[in-house]
Amino acid sequence: MKKTLFSLLMLGLSAAASANTPLPDISPVSQGQHVVINIPQQRLFLYTDGKLTKAYPVAVGKAATQTNLGEHKIGVKAYNPTWHIPKSIQKERGDGVKTIPPGPKNPLGPVFVRLGDPKLGLGIHGTNAPSSVPGVRSHGCVRMKSPDALEFAKTISTGSPASVIYQMASLNEDANKNLWLAAYRDPYKKKNLDTAALRKSIAAWAKANGKTINAKRVDAILKNATGAANCLTCAPKVKMKGPLKSLAWTSGSAAYSKPKAAPKPVPVQNDTLPDGSAVEVDASDTPDIPAVSLPRIPVPAAPAAPTQDGESVELLF
Repeated sequence: MKKTLFSLLMLGLSAAASANTPLPDISPVSQGQHVVINIPQQRLFLYTDGKLTKAYPVAVGKAATQTNLGEHKIGVKAYNPTWHIPKSIQKERGDGVKTIPPGPKNPLGPVFVRLGDPKLGLGIHGTNAPSSVPGVRSHGCVRMKSPDALEFAKTISTGSPASVIYQMASLNEDANKNLWLAAYRDPYKKKNLDTAALRKSIAAWAKANGKTINAKRVDAILKNATGAANCLTCAPKVKMKGPLKSLAWTSGSAAYSKPKAAPKPVPVQNDTLPDGSAVEVDASDTPDIPAVSLPRIPVPAAPAAPTQDGESVELLF
């Protein structure tokens, strides 16, 4: 009984965490499953029929061995895989070991799910180092905590689309009609955050909702890039209330991100290898990218209370 209650509690906490995870500006397919991995955010999102099903923390490729951006497909699954160590990593290890069997010392954890063309050598898998998740430290694979990896593998269908994106900010509206902004570090040094589009989206949303946004607060959030969601319109100590809706900020719009029309997926049989099958991917652990020491900019407080509908909008950009 206690075990059941604990499991239900953990399930509830997990659902709440997903509901309050900032969402990227993405248009998932309207039918079927769609995996979205946002590199700077170190999160994997699973959408079903255009709606968020689950969000997971992940570790992604470090700058020297980046996770391939773009559109992919979910491929074969292997439970209790044997890791066939690539020669490049054998050289790094220098211990003469060529394979690691299933078990607690296997860096692939209890399951491996192929991501994209097998020639890329990428996968989504568990780990024997749970403290490494989230992070930017793999050889290119997407690493999950092992319980998450098992849940994901049992949920996702072979052939589902998987988008690996690079968005350095999230702009979301919560259930209380408050606006939340999160900014992320730039692990691959792409410097591609379109701040003009982001500010345009914030201004358009504020005008449409009769709210005042403190531009200095926006500046500080973008400068600090802590990854935490910050409310732009809340009274002090107000908590986020899910579910969240992502704004289509990459196009400078105040509209919500919407699913894209897609044909109903053709049913496919999940492609699962026999237990213990050998998998060759770059899965060993490497240290996190060095933390960039930046002066922390004080974030100005949000307005003491939301403005009333129809009040003027003041944007100090």
